[in-house]
Amino acid sequence: MQIPADSVTDYISKIPEDRQEVFKKLFDTINDNLPEGFKEGVSYGMVGWGVPLETYPAGYHCAPGTPLPFMALASQKNFIAFYHMGIYADPELLEWFVAEYPKYSKRKLDMGKSCVRFKKMDDIPFELIAEVSKKMTVENWINMYESQFKKSKESASKGK
Repeated sequence: MQIPADSVTDYISKIPEDRQEVFKKLFDTINDNLPEGFKEGVSYGMVGWGVPLETYPAGYHCAPGTPLPFMALASQKNFIAFYHMGIYADPELLEWFVAEYPKYSKRKLDMGKSCVRFKKMDDIPFELIAEVSKKMTVENWINMYESQFKKSKESASKGK
């Protein structure tokens, strides 16, 4: 479910009222802990943070001319989704996150490749989200992205 919005404030105003306070707290938790250099905005129908084109002119290979996405939050029909591309790309970070999660939440981890789904608004592990937000700098993310993208690009060209 994408929410058309022009700004973070606009996005938050359009999500269900019972989620707005929690969503804002999650947004602030990430924003306050993310290393410098990431830029917030609204894209793909979500609130997100990415590497601006001024820092990484190559941008996102799937959408040339757009910033390299890194993290995002979305209000879906039945949950709030937290996306972290570093967790998707870095097996060590994923392993750390999965091991830490039970220390911060009573609920079972509900996770896809880069998406953590929070269905109960009263059990979001804000401290863990703060910690994972600190774990990857812009430079780390660009290096990880380039190494992963180059690998997949080289594999694709060898298969031809």
